[in-house]
Order: sequence, then C-alpha cells, then structure tokens
Amino acid sequence: MRKSFLPFNRNAFLMRFAVLSCLFVVCASIQAKAKAEQPAKVEQPAKARAEQPAKVEQPAKAKAEQPARAEQPAKAKAEQPAKARAEQPAKAEQPAKAKAEQPAKAKYDVAAYLYPAYAYNDPRLRPFWPSGMGEWETVLTMQQRNPGHYWNRQPVWGPINEADPAVMEMEIEQATRHGVNVFIFDWYWYDGRPFMETTLTDGFLKAKNRDKMQFYLMWANHPVGNTWDTRISNLDPQNEIWTGRIGREEFERMCKRNIELFITQPNYYKIDGKPVFMIYEVTNFIRGMGGVEEASKALAWFRQEVKRAGFPDLDLQFTMHSGQFNLSGVDKEKTRRPEETFMKQLGFNSLSHYQFAHYVWPDAEYDELLDKTKQEWARIDSLFTLPYYPHISIGWDNSPRIGKSPVVKNNTPEKFAQGLRMARDYADRHPDRAPLITINSWNEWTETSYLQPDNLYGYGYLEAVKKVFVDGE
Repeated sequence: MRKSFLPFNRNAFLMRFAVLSCLFVVCASIQAKAKAEQPAKVEQPAKARAEQPAKVEQPAKAKAEQPARAEQPAKAKAEQPAKARAEQPAKAEQPAKAKAEQPAKAKYDVAAYLYPAYAYNDPRLRPFWPSGMGEWETVLTMQQRNPGHYWNRQPVWGPINEADPAVMEMEIEQATRHGVNVFIFDWYWYDGRPFMETTLTDGFLKAKNRDKMQFYLMWANHPVGNTWDTRISNLDPQNEIWTGRIGREEFERMCKRNIELFITQPNYYKIDGKPVFMIYEVTNFIRGMGGVEEASKALAWFRQEVKRAGFPDLDLQFTMHSGQFNLSGVDKEKTRRPEETFMKQLGFNSLSHYQFAHYVWPDAEYDELLDKTKQEWARIDSLFTLPYYPHISIGWDNSPRIGKSPVVKNNTPEKFAQGLRMARDYADRHPDRAPLITINSWNEWTETSYLQPDNLYGYGYLEAVKKVFVDGE
C-alpha cells in the first residue's frame, strides 16, 4: 500500500514553535510568579500562627491575673487594718469605710476636742483679740504681758490659721497619722448667730482630705465674761457679755441650721447610725428653755427633726461636771453630779467629760489626777446605766489668759500615754458601747492642754496617741 506525506513547511513549523515557546515562557512566568507570591500569602497564616500566642496569651493572662483581681476584696479586708489610714482618701473605698476601716483604727474612735479660736480675720473675734489672729494673740503676747513668766510655750507649726483649708489639710494628716480620727468641735452660738465657726466652715469642711476625719459638735453654751480679753481678764469675773442661754424659737432655728449644714455631712460622727450632739452646760440650757419640762420637749423636738432628716435617731451626749470649780472662767453653770433619771428625762443617751479640771482640783501631780480619774469612772459606772465614754486630759494651766492658775505637774507625754492606756482598757471592758475616747484637746493652748507640737515636748503628745492606739503599745 502506498504511503503519502504532507509537504514540510519550514516557515509554518518555526512559527508554531515560536508560539509554543512563548506560551511556555508565559506559563513558566505565571507559575514562577505564583510560586513567588504564594509564600507571602502562606506566611500570613504562618505569621498569624506565630503571633497567635500573643493573642491567645491575653485570655491566658486575664485568667492568670484574675486571681489578683478576685483577691482585691479579700486583700482589702486583710490589709485594711494597716492600710486604711494611708489609703483612706481613695473615694472608691469610702463606701466600705464603716465596715472595712473600723478594724484599721484598732476599734477605737479617738476624739480630740477642737477649740476654734485660732482663726484669722474673723470680725466677730476682734473685740476679744484685736490683732485679727484669734487667741494666738494671747499665746504670743504672754511674755510681753508677763515678763519672765514661766509659761513660754511656742507652737512648732507657728500661729497657724485653722480657718484656712490648706492648713486644716495638714492638721488632718497629722492627726490621723497619729491615731486621732475624730474632731469634736467646740461650737458656739451667741447673740442669735454662730460664733467662732470659720474654723469649721471655712477650714475643716473645705479641706480636700476631710473624709479622713470624722467630726461632731459640742454646743459650748456657757456664758462669756472677761476671760478671753486679756486687757480686762482680771476685772470683775462675774461680768457676763453673753449668757449663753436661748429660748425655744431660737433653739429650733439653731438646730435646723446645724442639721442642714453639719449633721447631714457624710463624715459627721455617728453611733449606731445616730448622729452625736453634745451639750456643754445642761443647766444653762434648762434655764434658757424655762425649766426641765420645757427643755425635755425642746430636745424631743430636736430628736424628731434628726429622724426627719433620715437618721434612725439622735445620740444626745451629756457633758459631766462633777466638781465645784470655775477655773476656766466660763464654767459658771456646771451640772453637778446629776441623777440618771434627770438625764433620761431630758433624753440624753450618753456621757463624757471635757476636762479633768471639771471634777478634780488640777493643782496636783498628773499621777494623782489619773488615780482620781479611775475613781471617777468607777463612780460613774456605779451610778449610771447610760454609756460613759472615757476622757483623758493632757493638763491644765490657764495663766496665759489671767496670769496665774492652778497647774498640773509632770504631765509628760509618757504619763499622758498611761492615761490613754487607762481609757483604752476602760473601752475594752465595755465592749457593748462605741469605742469612743475623748481627749482634751487638739489645741487648747491657753489652757495648756493640747496635742499640737510645741517647743517643750515637740510631737510627744501626738506620738503618745500613736503608740497606744496605732502601734498598740
């Protein structure tokens, strides 16, 4: 059989070869490009895998850190006793303050009376102290008025203006650091209006760290004579500039103002939720009201007003005066050994003292005063069922005002610490009561009974408070 062949066309062959070569090159190029680009695309998952541990670690970290977050409440409870004093300004911790911080203060409410006469530029103080610096004038001019007198105390902090909130912030820091966590403000009302109030309203309540310190009022409703004005302090001790007595209408106006401005403050001191209000001279109050029955009605009205403001009740505190002395020149209407039935009739809920000198002659050794204080506490326990809150005074010497005075002797910071331990032990023996202890005072310079540092003992008295109530010595 005969085979036939197509004729060979060299040009067509070369053209086909060229086309195929181009296709091969193009395909190879595409494949190479695909291979070159493929790692970048593949690397993304690889990178994701490489980086995934960091992303995966975040949940793991959260899980690892979760115990620390979970432990914060426990830590707050565990560390609160040591930590609360330093961290108290934290607003977030304030709601837990009542429960969590109570142990931090070693269960004790250490309350120092604060005398508000060391305020600058208060026009109502100038009639007594014309220089405009309050009763610092009496302190700083002592040697000028009585050359060579033994009393020459000088404040380490200088003559500070306690109506200045920046100054009060410093005082709050010093007080709380040393274990004083309550200020009891001596609060005055004369001539139909408040008196000596700027230390509280302009100083304390405007201090940025005020939440660190609780406070309550002691209405110092005693008569005012010549004692504050050193130009006439030795003249006519029976003279009365203000009587300190007010009637029912004025009392209601005063109480409504106090509830609105002070008692409703979040750091106002309370016992079992009840705001504490102390009255210095109950006899003077009764005379102003027109008798015991009218006084009882007025206090019952006050109690109802406090309840109306949202509180469960009012804790009325009675200031004990057991002696028959008028050493300060302002204690003319002291309540002498009142019967408990009388106190309950008026509606009082608790008792404390303001000064050792109110129940014992102070011209004595400090050790002797402490012994008599133990006897006074035993007497109170035997006569009263109302809770008594123990009181310790630092000393007594009123000579800056009048040039001469009975003087407590050897009242060193170490002896004062002994008194504080007595008060602490008394509070421990009465666990059913609030752990309140009152101290005279934060700043009674002209009666020489103050915690503030001076040129004689430095910070000794404050350190004594710290040793007993912070360090537990």
